[in-house]
Amino acid sequence: MTDLPTEIRRIEVGDAEIHVELTGEGPDLFLVAGLGGRGIFWANQVQALARHFRVITHDHRGCGNSSPQKLVYGAEHMAEDLLALMDAMNIKAAHMIGHSTGGAICQHIALQSPERVKKLVLSCSWAGPDEYFIQLFRTRREILINCGPVAYFTTGTYLAMPSTHLQPQMKSSRAFMEERMAAFPGLDVELSRLAAVASHDLRSQVHNIAHTTLCIGAKDDQITPPGFTEELGRLIPGARTHLLERGGHFCPIVSTAEYNQAVLSFLKG
Repeated sequence: MTDLPTEIRRIEVGDAEIHVELTGEGPDLFLVAGLGGRGIFWANQVQALARHFRVITHDHRGCGNSSPQKLVYGAEHMAEDLLALMDAMNIKAAHMIGHSTGGAICQHIALQSPERVKKLVLSCSWAGPDEYFIQLFRTRREILINCGPVAYFTTGTYLAMPSTHLQPQMKSSRAFMEERMAAFPGLDVELSRLAAVASHDLRSQVHNIAHTTLCIGAKDDQITPPGFTEELGRLIPGARTHLLERGGHFCPIVSTAEYNQAVLSFLKG
């Protein structure tokens, strides 16, 4: 099947320019990336979903091909960028899939600007932290500061993917890490993004989300364990919960077929 063409735009949102890619035609569907902040995270989803939707991905401020060296001040700040992007594109409302930190961003939008969201997918996300989560991200921050970005990306990648998926890819550890280091946004930007993750807590508010919602995750996720997905499913009225058997935190990459099928069935159902 021939790939659908992708249109690339660069759109101003306040003090930053955001790199945006649009693929397909139909109802608007935003795919919102997580901590890494790059739309390329969704490479395994774009073409499959673009057969039914106009799929929109973007690089967060400070990340990828968007304006460099732009700090973020919490998930709410990133949500404001996305709303400004929608305004600039004259999009009144859209379906949204937010992965991990992207799910935190979408929670803010669903609560503060509910009219901008149609169906909502929270992918490997969380409502608020627990001790496991706090210690994990405190340790990741310490690794970045004290050991450097190579060690930070190495441990983060090992946490995010099952070894059965990751090991066959690592023919050359040097090439593998060079690819990831090329995407490093800089220490200050990454620390600001880690702080946004650590401070996200809408556990007392997500029960006010009134959208048709799917909470999807994987049973072997070590970064946002499946209990977080199940908690979101309990707290959001009427939400559906779907746990993949495997895939880890990066299940959209690792278990692409199962993930795409579950998401597409929900969005079109």
